[in-house]
Amino acid sequence: MDLEAQSTYQKTYTTPSSISNKVDRPVILKFQEVVYTIKIKKQGWLRKKETTEKEILKGVSGTVLPGEMLAMLGPSGSGKTTLLTALGGRLGGKLGGKITYNDKPFTSVMKRNTGFVTQDDVLYPHLTVIETLVFTALLRLPNTLTTHEKVMHAEAVVNQLGLTRCKNSIVGSPYLRGVSGGERKRVSIGQEMLINPCLLFLDEPTSGLDSTTAQRIVSTLWELAKGGRTVVMTIHQPSSRLFYMFHKVLLLSEGNPLFFGKGSEVMEYFQSIGFSPSVAMNPSDFLLDLANGISSDDSNHEDQNAVKQRLVSAYKSNLGTKVEALEVHDHLNDVSNDKESDRWTTTWLQQFTVLLRRGLKERRHESFDVLKISQVFVIAFLCGLLWWQSDISHLQDQTGLLFFYAGFWGFFPLFQAIFTFPQERDMLAKERASGMYRLSSYFVSRTMGDLPMELVLPTCFCIITYWMAGLRADLGSFLYALTTLLLCVLVSQALGLALGALVMDLKSATTLGSVIMLSFMLAGGYYVQNVPPFISWIKYISISQHTYKLLVGSQYKHGETYQCGDRTCLVEDFPAIKSIGLDDQVLSFVALGIMLVFYRVVAYLALMRVGVPKS
Repeated sequence: MDLEAQSTYQKTYTTPSSISNKVDRPVILKFQEVVYTIKIKKQGWLRKKETTEKEILKGVSGTVLPGEMLAMLGPSGSGKTTLLTALGGRLGGKLGGKITYNDKPFTSVMKRNTGFVTQDDVLYPHLTVIETLVFTALLRLPNTLTTHEKVMHAEAVVNQLGLTRCKNSIVGSPYLRGVSGGERKRVSIGQEMLINPCLLFLDEPTSGLDSTTAQRIVSTLWELAKGGRTVVMTIHQPSSRLFYMFHKVLLLSEGNPLFFGKGSEVMEYFQSIGFSPSVAMNPSDFLLDLANGISSDDSNHEDQNAVKQRLVSAYKSNLGTKVEALEVHDHLNDVSNDKESDRWTTTWLQQFTVLLRRGLKERRHESFDVLKISQVFVIAFLCGLLWWQSDISHLQDQTGLLFFYAGFWGFFPLFQAIFTFPQERDMLAKERASGMYRLSSYFVSRTMGDLPMELVLPTCFCIITYWMAGLRADLGSFLYALTTLLLCVLVSQALGLALGALVMDLKSATTLGSVIMLSFMLAGGYYVQNVPPFISWIKYISISQHTYKLLVGSQYKHGETYQCGDRTCLVEDFPAIKSIGLDDQVLSFVALGIMLVFYRVVAYLALMRVGVPKS
């Protein structure tokens, strides 16, 4: 980063005395004839699949200047959120028209200078308010600031947004008591304010809040716009007090624009085209009635579609050409001209460290879950008692215990890991869309953060059952069995991560995981020794088969004998051992190692689509 860019960051970030501070890179947002189309597939039992196209946005235009706050109004399904997502550079697919930022297209630098607050507050429920903002600051603020300065910046945002009283309270969720809805919304806004964005998008920031809390949030946004920021929001039904705070209003109905202009002129415009309220009412209520095709004139019972068509025609003839012809000539410092060469504001190691710390704090309640720990220890002691001091003369029992090892530690970590990425999909999508960190740093930190507890439990399980059950009593055999068990856990966990990342639906992923692991167990060489050739290939990819083979190899050697009735028999001739053999131990280690790497690569590749607009 050169001296000019560094001094800009220092001016922008080091003295956050007020949220109305002027921004150094104001942005003029222009959108012209924006059209968005989606494909809808119709399916039937007796007919072929049909694909139809539906237009969500139908030529929407407008301009928002620095210091202005644009409110998008319209009923549900009118296209407000779709347009907001498109303007925020987060919408892929069949998007037409032209969207520019200071007459330039959307870039990665623009992405990092843009704040986007989603309708649903995607936050970690077990982190406190200050922890949430500090971790965000450590990830999003540039390395020109020290860690202490980043923390102070988070503290300043807490004070500016009136969150001081609850800063040490956990954020919470619908299932966990935390801060109030208004406070949670301000935390979401605060996360975006940390980067001092020049362009701020908000999707329904007042949804579900009482009028006083909504007023406080919109007042905060008005202050942000006053500092030279361009603020765009969707809002469903604001009060009249809120309505007159908006500099500009865009009214949508089924993807069609019905009005774009100053909020103070909207009533005058609709009166001029023959639509006026019969009684004094909230302007937003009146506009929503019109967008739904409901005329306020009781004597005129027009069809709703006819009313909408009249409004669309009136917009095209009265406002459409003026909006499209609006040219803004202003020499602004372009965000995309910032000579910042690096794509990321922090290094890979910094991102990994912060994400690991955040993950450990958020999931510490899961790691020390009493139910999970109790489950493993109860089963361990039960196995130890059932197989108490079983010697080689009870070879059937010992091989049964070894196969139980492979089965239990195939299923248990698999189902723990399947939940990992589907539960964090929204958070990952939000943070990747903001350009907060590399996917690789998140993936490595997320998987490594779970390793300590994932490996401690099977180690305790093995220590308890191995010695209670009377397996081969020497350190080498024990370490061989323990290493095999831990490798089995890691491979099963990797398979669970891959399934969760691929399917991203818990019900489907758990069903698929059950089918796969049961197939692996059935082909594991214990239940069926004479597998037909056409299906015997399953054993080569079976985690259970390779684990069982290695566990058997840890306990028995070539030429070893056991008492079978009145005679002495070779261990390697025992049916449950003969089917898998005592040879090729190294190949089984290599096979498990390949599966460990392969499944994790699959999981990583599957995550690459999260948080990236679909093309």
